[in-house]
Formats: sequence, C-alpha cells, structure tokens
Amino acid sequence: MTKQELRVKYKLLRAAIDEEELEEMSMEIANRLLQLPIWQLSTYHLFLSIKKQKEINTEFILHILQGKDKNVVISKSDFELHTLSHILLTDNTVMKVNKWGIPEPVDGIKMDERQLEVVFVPLLVFDEQGNRIGYGKGFYDRFLASCNSETIKIGLSVFPAEEIIEGVLPTDIRLDYCVTPEKIYQFEK
Repeated sequence: MTKQELRVKYKLLRAAIDEEELEEMSMEIANRLLQLPIWQLSTYHLFLSIKKQKEINTEFILHILQGKDKNVVISKSDFELHTLSHILLTDNTVMKVNKWGIPEPVDGIKMDERQLEVVFVPLLVFDEQGNRIGYGKGFYDRFLASCNSETIKIGLSVFPAEEIIEGVLPTDIRLDYCVTPEKIYQFEK
C-alpha cells in the first residue's frame, strides 16, 4: 500500500481503539522497552502524546526515564517551518497544549539534536524494514536527519509491522527498533 493509503487505514484503526485498551497497550510498550540495550545511556528524546490522535500514552515511558534519573528532552513545534526545537525537561518546565493538541514546553534549556542518544519516534504505521509513516509533514524526518549517526531511533506502535511501505523516499529516516505491545522489532542498519 502507498503511504497515503496506509495513513488513512491506520488513522481509522487507531480511532477505533478505546481509552482503556490504549492505556493497557501503552503500559505494555513501556514495559517491553525495558528489554532494549539502551538504559546505560543518559539523554533521551520523548514525544508527548496527542490525546485526540490516540497516540500511545508516553507518560509510562516518562516515569521510567525519570525513575532511572535520565535526561529527558521534549520538542516544541514550529508549524511554519515544519521543524522541532528541543528543550530539556526539568521540574521548572512550564507545559502548554498547542492548538494542534500537542503538549509542549513554553521555554527552557535548549538542546542540540546531536546530544540525543535515544529518540522515541511517534508513527502511524511502520514496515518490516524499519520505515515509518507519520502525519506527513516531515517534522521527524528532518529532526532525525540532524541527529548524530549513533542516535538510536525507536518507533512506538500499537500495531504490528506492515510487510512493506510503498514509495519510501531517500529522505525518510529508518528506525533502529520499533516496539509494540507484543513484540520488539530490530532493523538492520
């Protein structure tokens, strides 16, 4: 299926998930993440969930990261340039939900993408080769392209992998892992 066909299909599938089931799957994904060989690192980028899009609840992951005393970095979106800036999450970080429903920091300590060791990546669907489809604006592809080559990219999905996504572009950044409630997928570099 093409990117657009898959985007439509998975938005509908996600819309059909009830809140309780989503919470359960989100917790299973967070627990499964503990099996990955990433916990010796110190700086992690985490997206905060867009509730109206029924994204996985990343609060469970946030609690794990804070419990392990990790540096957590979150993004602020620029919808004119389709870019993200990155802010270190601290006890003093003031959060606000923007008009698209994305919780974001108002301001704070800026972080360079090259400092990030692990990035948890939102997505609608992914395939067995580690390709992903987001909402189609390219925010994460641009962001991931500016991370250093050693940054570990981990997709989070409530659904299993598609066999293949048609129409993958050279600018599409592949994942290293994708974690679902049932399985950890690891992709070749």
